[in-house]
Amino acid sequence: MKRSGILFVISAPSGAGKTSLCRQIVDIFPDMRHSVSFTTRPRRAGETDGVDYHFVSQETFDAMVSEGAFAEWARVHGNCYGTALATLQEAYENGLDVLLDIDCQGAAQLKRTCPDGVFIFILPPSFEELERRLRGRNTDSADVIARRLSNARREIRELVWYDYLIVNDDLPSAVDEFRGIILAEGCRAARSKDEAIRLFGIDMQDN
Repeated sequence: MKRSGILFVISAPSGAGKTSLCRQIVDIFPDMRHSVSFTTRPRRAGETDGVDYHFVSQETFDAMVSEGAFAEWARVHGNCYGTALATLQEAYENGLDVLLDIDCQGAAQLKRTCPDGVFIFILPPSFEELERRLRGRNTDSADVIARRLSNARREIRELVWYDYLIVNDDLPSAVDEFRGIILAEGCRAARSKDEAIRLFGIDMQDN
């Protein structure tokens, strides 16, 4: 039965492993699209423009904000991140699900404008493990790591308004939990009831 695409919004403290989790989920579900955000932060070693992020200048980003091109955007860790409105609209119209990993600020904006979205928060097993992962990257300075850890304490407080919580201690187990959420949300009657009514010729006014 045809339905509109579902928006899955993922948030997590930096270092919780949401990127690895999202990549595996997209490989599992052929009708899932991972939305690539725009950012002003510098590209890291091994990252590809258009795959990991759309890397743009601050001037370009500001112009997109002025044009209303973003469904949400926020400044995080000193850099700007945003989700193109056109990306979400195209997926919805084609019945494709969208996986969007963004920070809590952007997720809060989408919670107001996209109430049918599914909001999932990813946690590391402990704060100590989060710090170990961040230091193990060997990509950030001590000051950046300290800022990310400070922000993590604030971000974790936001999980109370998310729909689901996954603790990413073991990646395969976390993927299984995530997969279960996606399958359950796709089976919600509210998402495909109109098509079911059409197929079976049911007039809801008869009830």
